[in-house]
Formats: sequence, C-alpha cells, structure tokens
Amino acid sequence: MARRIDVTGADGVRLAAWEFGDPPKDGADPAEGAARNTPGVLLLHGLMGRASHWASTARRLSARYRAVALDQRGHGRSDKPPQASFTRDAYVDDAEAALEQLGLGPAVLIGHAMGALTAWQLAAKRPDLVRGLIVCDMRASALGAASQRVWAEWFKAWPVPFATLADVRKWFGEDDPWVERPNPARGEFYAEVMAESPDGWRPVFDPDQMLRSRETWVHDAHWEELAQVRCPALVVRGLDGELGRAEAQEMVRVLPHGQYAEVADAGHLVHYDQPETWLAAIEPFLDALSET
Repeated sequence: MARRIDVTGADGVRLAAWEFGDPPKDGADPAEGAARNTPGVLLLHGLMGRASHWASTARRLSARYRAVALDQRGHGRSDKPPQASFTRDAYVDDAEAALEQLGLGPAVLIGHAMGALTAWQLAAKRPDLVRGLIVCDMRASALGAASQRVWAEWFKAWPVPFATLADVRKWFGEDDPWVERPNPARGEFYAEVMAESPDGWRPVFDPDQMLRSRETWVHDAHWEELAQVRCPALVVRGLDGELGRAEAQEMVRVLPHGQYAEVADAGHLVHYDQPETWLAAIEPFLDALSET
C-alpha cells in the first residue's frame, strides 16, 4: 500500500509524499520514523515524473527501510502554483524539508535524472541528513541552450489531448520521434503522468513549468557539488541511457566514495525498463551501507 503524507516545502508549497509498505502497528505519527530505528529512504523522480514511478522499487525496499517517494513541486499530486519558484534551490529545499518533517534522516537518497541532481546537491548541502546516495542516469556536465530549445519543440509536438490512454502508450512508446525502437515501458511511464480531462488525456504537469525547472540546471555543470558529497554514492546508468559510460566513470572518480553500476538493455528510464536488474544493481550497495 501507499499512504499519502503532506509536507510543506519551500515558500509554503504543499508537497505530497507517499510512504510505501504497511503503516506502523503502534499507531505512531509518521514523523516519528527515526524513533522506530527504521532506516529511511527518500526517492526522487525525474522531470515530468511522479512518486508512483518508484512504486516497485519502494515496495521492495519497504521490507527493510522506511521508503518514501516524493511528488516534487509541479509534479504528481503536489501543488503547481503558477508563480512558484522552480529553481534548483527550491527543489533541494523541498527535499530537505521532506527529510526533516518525516523524520527520515539520515536517509539514503535515490534519484532519477533531475531527482538525482537534487539528491546530490542536498547531500552536499546537508551531509547530516544523507547517509547514502544512488544517482540514476543523470549527467554532471552542462547540456546547453540547444538542449532546452529541443525540449521546447518536443513539448509542442505532443498530440494533446490524447483520446485514450492507449493512444498515450502508443505515441510515447512507438510514434514519438525521440523513440528509436518500440519501447512499451516508455509508453507506460508517460501514461502514468496523464489525467483525464473533458476533452481527453493531458499531462498532470504544466509543460511551461517543466521548462522553467529545466532552465535552472541545463546551462551549468554540477561537478563541484558532486565532489562535495561525502557519503557513499552509487552511479547507475542504463547501457542505452543519456549518461555515457565515460562520464559516469568520471563522476565515480570525482565522488569521494563513488561506485559504479550499469544495467543492460535499459535506456534512460532504467528502473522502468528493467526493474529487476535495476534492483539487483542497487541492493548490494544498500546491503553494504546497512553493515556500516
């Protein structure tokens, strides 16, 4: 099961956190998780994602951890104020607030793409709150202005509204120009972020807010913050993902306590493409953390 817990993020933005696994039998308040001596895990989705994308990972981890996935601002069931800040600081402050209000720290942070950047920036900022870090398919190098223009054009190409969820799955899994070969997992990923409206299915997020979020990190490299992460860290890449092997291995070298893993037959959506292989890649790292 997944239980919703509301968190107040930066500037008062309401965030929806989702705790996976059975609730505490003693009736304790969720914020008292640390007192139950259960190690915490906070899972952070990528741009356009939502907490439910982590469901299979969180359920697996909930046997040994207090596993919480966060709908980040502008995403999922969290607030999407038109004038909200979508800076790097806002996302990092939100994750920091979630750890503190839920009593999860010191926790393991698991982040995908933009969520991974948030995770390592928070680990650098608040080492007292983070005991381990897993970075899934996120680059530390700058992507540049051209990348932002490509994304803006891509959003314009979406044939919204979609008539049915089957149309969503087909477009993102087969017809999207960005798809090199049919990818059902990608179709399912995007079907998860659609909601029914009077004229069809539309994304639960505002594409303009996504571009505003992206604008705050694509122009800069993030190696300096990566080098400031003092906890053990695992960099995971899909063999066909956006993070190349050479850059991933350089990230591991820059991290003071970095390790490397890759998942075969997986693209950018590693945990969706190959959920069991993804878990097999991260569980040895988590096991070693538990022994320290």
